[in-house]
Amino acid sequence: MQTIRIERTACPKEKPGKENPLTFGTIFTDHMFEVDYEEGKGWYDPRVVPYHKLELEPSSMVFHYGQEMFEGLKAYKTEEGKILLFRPDKNIERANRSNDRLCIPEIPEELFLEALKTVVSVDQDWIPTKPGTSLYIRPFVIATDPFLGVRPSHTYKFMIILSPVGAYYASGLDPVKIWIEDDYVRAVKGGIGEAKTGGNYVASLAAQVKAHEEGYSQVLWLDGVHRKYIEEVGAMNIFFKINGVVITPELNGSILPGVTRDSVLSLCRDWGIKVEERKISVDEIVAAARSGEMEECFGTGTAAVVSPVGELRLEDERMSIGGGKIGELTQRCYDTITGIQLGRLTGPEGWSVEVK
Repeated sequence: MQTIRIERTACPKEKPGKENPLTFGTIFTDHMFEVDYEEGKGWYDPRVVPYHKLELEPSSMVFHYGQEMFEGLKAYKTEEGKILLFRPDKNIERANRSNDRLCIPEIPEELFLEALKTVVSVDQDWIPTKPGTSLYIRPFVIATDPFLGVRPSHTYKFMIILSPVGAYYASGLDPVKIWIEDDYVRAVKGGIGEAKTGGNYVASLAAQVKAHEEGYSQVLWLDGVHRKYIEEVGAMNIFFKINGVVITPELNGSILPGVTRDSVLSLCRDWGIKVEERKISVDEIVAAARSGEMEECFGTGTAAVVSPVGELRLEDERMSIGGGKIGELTQRCYDTITGIQLGRLTGPEGWSVEVK
């Protein structure tokens, strides 16, 4: 594997004060990782360099055809000072699945993991340690060919930037309110819904703005064909606990295969809780909420980890869940996953990867 060269900044930034609460995704560390791709040459010149602005041609293909991929994971510092990544192999695997769908060259797994470790190690002093904080890691690829034509680019940049963050939702672990969207569509089977790419998120903005105006945190999407089956929340996968059974929509080609989603399913099975990955209709959800059979509802994702849902709204009907309080299973999932991430609990083999 190519050696990653390191160029340290001559002008370190001022780090956020420990007394100030961190917002999500607004502060960036001193350094970033970069590696370039050229058709026939492959990925070359991997480097950690000072965080900087990009210089690109206005005709760069990423601006015109949206050929780009991004990922998200976090680094944590344990009480003993160890630096841990949570299941980075799953993020690397998902990134390359997205790359394949978007006709972006695969990033060698060894290079990807070494890049993550190296840039986090260089900026390890930026990892916050207050409860509920972490170092968010954003790997991404952009197409850089200066060409106005619809085809895969011949050149790319793969970069990783870092951001010390607090809770994704300002409410923290307080239950959020979710708007069930029955007008706009996010993705369809056969499209790019299962890829981690900006096109999925820009498609969600109009509905998200509508939901925010009504006082709701996120949008819960229905399938794009029947407008009947539950898919995912804007920034999370979704789970329901109905009559003791944990149910989540099956991966069908339009749903993002979340790493936290997979972790929750694994933990529930280990705990002997019955889980079902299947189609679940909005009618079933509404009926369970009306009858009181829906015991808990929560979302999962890298940014929020586990987020309880206290209310669902479909058109004019508001459905309260669990009395608007966090459920026992939701809390257990959150405590277990964050405990593993922070090194307080021992998780399944391979879930914690140390950065040295």
